[in-house]
Amino acid sequence: MEPNMTTTTQNVPVYQNFIHGQYMPNQTGDSFAVKNPATDEVIYRVEVADEAIQTAAIQSAKQGFAIWSAMTPIERSRILLKAVSLLRERNDELAQIEVLDTGKPWQEAQCVDVQTGADVIEYFAGLAPAQVGQQQMVGNDFYYTRKEPLGICAGIGAWNYPLQIACWKSGPALAAGNVLLFKPSEETPLGALKLAEIFIEAGVPAGVFNVVQGAAEVGQWLTGHPDIEKVSFTGEVGTGKKVMSSAASTLKDVTMELGGKSPLIVFDDADISDAISAAMLGNFYTQGEICTNCTRVYVHRNVYEQFISELKTRTEQNIIAGNPMNPEVNLGALISKPHQQLVMDYINKGITEGARLLTGGKALSPDSAPNGYFVAPTIFVDCSDEMTIVKEEIFGPVMSVLVFDDEQEVIERANNTHLGLAAGVFTKDIQRAHRVIHQIQAGICWINAYGNSPAEMPVGGYKHSGIGRENGIETLDQYTQTKSVYVGMNKIDSPF
Repeated sequence: MEPNMTTTTQNVPVYQNFIHGQYMPNQTGDSFAVKNPATDEVIYRVEVADEAIQTAAIQSAKQGFAIWSAMTPIERSRILLKAVSLLRERNDELAQIEVLDTGKPWQEAQCVDVQTGADVIEYFAGLAPAQVGQQQMVGNDFYYTRKEPLGICAGIGAWNYPLQIACWKSGPALAAGNVLLFKPSEETPLGALKLAEIFIEAGVPAGVFNVVQGAAEVGQWLTGHPDIEKVSFTGEVGTGKKVMSSAASTLKDVTMELGGKSPLIVFDDADISDAISAAMLGNFYTQGEICTNCTRVYVHRNVYEQFISELKTRTEQNIIAGNPMNPEVNLGALISKPHQQLVMDYINKGITEGARLLTGGKALSPDSAPNGYFVAPTIFVDCSDEMTIVKEEIFGPVMSVLVFDDEQEVIERANNTHLGLAAGVFTKDIQRAHRVIHQIQAGICWINAYGNSPAEMPVGGYKHSGIGRENGIETLDQYTQTKSVYVGMNKIDSPF
């Protein structure tokens, strides 16, 4: 049997769950189909993690943890760096998997998805040997602290950046000495299996990174299992609340990276063309399926007409939808037919509620991908803060442009949401830039930039947009627990 293949059904491959260093068949035979969003064709099937797989995964993780946690941090670091090298060597092969699974353009996946995932594992591999405890005298006695791994952790991924998210969760978890049970989205399940293969090839012990497949019921099993110490979830707010509720039953630690309805504020002294570039990146990159997207664009009245005129021209002239594997294409297909319909429903609601359609507003059927789930890049103007398209996360290529007059006014409007994932400010006034961004209730903020998320920078949300952080130094601490050890240096003074 090939290491990445099981059997074939209806002329498509069937992938199994990855448990203890190898593919393992389930006992029920249940599987689900995965479609290419650009073609509406089933490209493979994946077996569901049934009870037998779940039991094996936990036992495997316990065995893997005993070995991995006993290694020195420098040993773990060397192995993880080998995995980073393999990820970079196989960039194009892995990027193609991401394109076929997600529908995103090749020109994005080839230079972002795999590379940024490898960056994060490399970053945490470097940090692993640097974790230290503390020591302090207490009278003649003293205590010291140790940073110890949590144990078995669970990661639940989203479908927009499947391999990157698997790397973002496994990097700090494994570097700190934990093991990870990872469940990718059932929409995009293959990248995590390839990462599991790479970890084994790099020398990560069997059981340290297991991949279990399935939908909500498998996620519920992970979040409620008593042997799992932490859950890291990426997804939408409603599901995040259910994950947190389930995790509470066993007092698990949780990290949540959830949805957003993020503002981009463009002042009248900004570089307008640059601000438009940011707005387009923050709405149309990955066909709008990015949680940090700046879908509420607030433009100062003095530059509003200039902004929307150039925005319309560039959107209509510079965006090419079509077969995502074509390097010229820069707008891909949405993840599924139901999601395409959901986005179209929001667009129709925007029209009904009185927003003016500047461009787009329709489903597309490109010649090179006629059956794909495409939606034209859509821009609404003359929007108000009360409109549904301005208040709710759409997760598609839909931008709402609003006008403002006053700095304090726009800060209050930007913060008037239960979400708080990201925000951006464009201005040449350095004092205004910091003054405004410091008042915005969001966890990931940009000044004269948008969307950059290097491994070194912590990311996460305020309010309903999340709990905890991913990336950055503080994330490694969130995958460890502190043990305090008190050392008595004198005979015990006891009344007994």
